[in-house]
Amino acid sequence: MTEYDYIVIGAGSAGCVLANRLTEDGKTTVLLLEAGNPANKPEHEAPLGWIRLWGTEVDWAYFTEEEPYINNRKIYCPRGKALGGTSSINAMIYIRGSRHDYDHWQKLGNPGWSYQDVLPYFKKSENQQHGASKFHGVDGLLSVTDPLAPAVTSHRFVEAAVALGYDRNPDFNGAQQEGAGLYQLTIKDGKRHSTAAAFLVPILDRPNLTVTTSALVTRLLFEGTRTIGVEYLHEGTIHQTFVNQEVILSAGAFDSPKLLMLSGIGNAEHLRSLDIPVVVDLPGVGQNLQDHFSVIVAYQATQDLQPAPTSNIGEAGLFLHTEGRLDVAPDLQFFCGPVLWAAPAYAREGPGFATSVCVTNPESRGSLTLRSASPQDSPVIRMNYLQSESDVQKLIAGIKIIRQIFQANAFDDFRGEEAAPGADVTSDEALQAYVRETCETLYHPVGTCKMGTDPDSVVDSELRVHGVEGLRVVDASIMPTIATGNTNAPTIMIGEKAADLIKAARPIAQPELELEKV
Repeated sequence: MTEYDYIVIGAGSAGCVLANRLTEDGKTTVLLLEAGNPANKPEHEAPLGWIRLWGTEVDWAYFTEEEPYINNRKIYCPRGKALGGTSSINAMIYIRGSRHDYDHWQKLGNPGWSYQDVLPYFKKSENQQHGASKFHGVDGLLSVTDPLAPAVTSHRFVEAAVALGYDRNPDFNGAQQEGAGLYQLTIKDGKRHSTAAAFLVPILDRPNLTVTTSALVTRLLFEGTRTIGVEYLHEGTIHQTFVNQEVILSAGAFDSPKLLMLSGIGNAEHLRSLDIPVVVDLPGVGQNLQDHFSVIVAYQATQDLQPAPTSNIGEAGLFLHTEGRLDVAPDLQFFCGPVLWAAPAYAREGPGFATSVCVTNPESRGSLTLRSASPQDSPVIRMNYLQSESDVQKLIAGIKIIRQIFQANAFDDFRGEEAAPGADVTSDEALQAYVRETCETLYHPVGTCKMGTDPDSVVDSELRVHGVEGLRVVDASIMPTIATGNTNAPTIMIGEKAADLIKAARPIAQPELELEKV
């Protein structure tokens, strides 16, 4: 009978970190199961290649159901299906979030998750181009760098925002998040630095690590409420593998709750309707779904703005508070790039530039349920984008801010006609119609296995699933509220912190991280 100390399900942003850290002790055996295959396409390495990966075999290519608040549109939700997970197909922006995010998580009943608690884990991962500081590390495995050749319009975006009175911010992950600047990226030597490249590929020769790709986990195995192993489909054959310590679910905000429900952990009424035997009635599984969503303002350009091969397209950014409060996280985030990126109805030929704006802490909440009892079926995803009128009003405010930036003198040399939403779209009513017509995901689903102690929580502050033994969830699904900004860096941090929580439960010699007052 095959048996490991730990089985990690999903080799994504958190799973690759776990595989690395847990096998640092040569006596600890780990099986890492990934439904996809190695991320070895040329487009995986080229920073500009990420768009060409969507909809291919390295993408789960999920869709929501018809979304009632955005004209009943089904929204495409790319998710990585390869070693590295979505870090192998994302836009590589490295944003940790606001210190207020993590202090809020702790206030919700999650001790050990304050900003002071998690900062050492952000630093632990990081090899920061700017050097070591109280906010940054240089001994980590993940390369974090400035963009190599940002477009002139990205620099102009920052200049225009500063001219309008916003702070210039050279480091969104430093002392403050607010302000305008260029995004840092997970790039090394001009190539994408996914979690697979950073954490997994360098350790594939460890004898205590087994990596199995093209392995679709179909269910967790239990003795009573004790997790004893997993069942998975590999090369047409069902396999069962067992653990003597823990199973760790790192399949992401869509597939982690899906697998819990397939295995009998979830809302009992929903599971019984699909004839799935109930192990634990845990109604919060699949609930609390949150995502960042955005709209775009795009202009035609009067000169060529071809992005560099090392561009991630979303080069410049801005974080701000619409209500002027500095004691909470910023509520809007902007991304500027040297392409005329717009909804199909607003597409134009030729060069252009665009900025998208997203609500960083949306009020709208969605859910995920099973479509059937078959592991091969995609889950039922309901995001409920723009369910909250507050979210709509913030996007309208964001459109007006983008227009102010693009009308600044810094863009005089480049500004052509406004392609989206169009210069004649000015009233709040017309802008609201545009928002509901074109709102799209920013590809940051979280929250479906939320951490907490309330009846809707799924895991505790050590990421152990309520009501069972030997099972944790370690990925973006455990976020009780979404982080302010791109979610890849917070997910890597979750993997780093979880590794120490797991080691502490089964003592393994390790250096302790010091907490710092910041």
